[in-house]
Amino acid sequence: MVGCFACFKPAGEEEEEARSLPSASRRRGHSLRLSCSSSTRRQTGGNAAAAPEISSSSRARAFTYGELAAATDNFRAECLLGEGGFGRVYRGRLESGQVVAVKQLDRDGAQGNREFVVEVLMLSLLHHPNLVNLVGYCADGEQRLLVYEYMALGSLADHLLLPGASIMTPAPAPLSWETRMRVALGAARGLEYLHETANPPVIYRDLKSSNVLLDDALCPKLSDFGLAKLGPVGDRSPRVMGTYGYCSPEYVRAGNLTVKTDVYSFGVLLLELVTGRRAVDSSRPPAEQLLVAWAKPMLRDSKRYRELADPLLRGEFPERDLKQAVAVAAMCLQDEASARPLMSDAAVTLQYLAEAATVSSTSAPAPTTS
Repeated sequence: MVGCFACFKPAGEEEEEARSLPSASRRRGHSLRLSCSSSTRRQTGGNAAAAPEISSSSRARAFTYGELAAATDNFRAECLLGEGGFGRVYRGRLESGQVVAVKQLDRDGAQGNREFVVEVLMLSLLHHPNLVNLVGYCADGEQRLLVYEYMALGSLADHLLLPGASIMTPAPAPLSWETRMRVALGAARGLEYLHETANPPVIYRDLKSSNVLLDDALCPKLSDFGLAKLGPVGDRSPRVMGTYGYCSPEYVRAGNLTVKTDVYSFGVLLLELVTGRRAVDSSRPPAEQLLVAWAKPMLRDSKRYRELADPLLRGEFPERDLKQAVAVAAMCLQDEASARPLMSDAAVTLQYLAEAATVSSTSAPAPTTS
């Protein structure tokens, strides 16, 4: 199974980093300038106090453990939505009737109290249509839980590498080219907001298909901000945190962490959308298991771009638009961080591709029936 990896350092340094985060957050909290293109969403200031306390100025609601146990029917197995590095995620219904996703910290898991505080801090301060909305949290005794808006269609990873059809269950429909470009555009806009609107910038550090959630209208939203870091724009991370297959070369080699680290991860995500392949897939032949390594020869030759198209698309995409999407991925995957584009530049091209795909799909002739 592909998971998070870290270059570990002495325990004393680990504890010092965890202690220093909340104080740094308090210093920066009031300097954050946060805005959103959606007029229906307003930003308010908020700070995180030392773990596990969260400032009362946070927009997120503080729940008791009992309230969330009741919402999830005592965390019944039937309510389980999935499981990740933080812990298990359950579907729940609050007393108000709102359906939510409740993520419960695994005390023995890879992520802990520091990541919990970071996530509450980040999602209390950051608001954008392409970031998942944090409804609230629970820091009741030793219990650590996060409550999010419910994303009905799960993660993007659930819609890649689709299972084949069987007698009992037909194969689910693959994502259309239009949907893929809209998902790519939404993810790009979410990163653009973190990098270029939030002040100081936010380095997401864990962009991957399983962290891109889809609502019932297939609108993508970035989730899981436990590894996110506030600026400065350039930094050297004492620990390399992220997911194998998505991390940029300079980050893996030397811990050099900038917003361009996220741009590289976005290139991998875009490549997943174009190819229908996962970033790492151990079920494939050895030469094809790492998506970027397999795709690199084709990315260097524009005449081979079509070879990257997901066979499940069955050629139902404009050839020129495919080449432009692959070209964006190739620029994001440059070995040199300085050669990668800003997310705002990538978003401009993807907006054009998404709009062109919508026009193409609506103007396509309806299938004839005999």
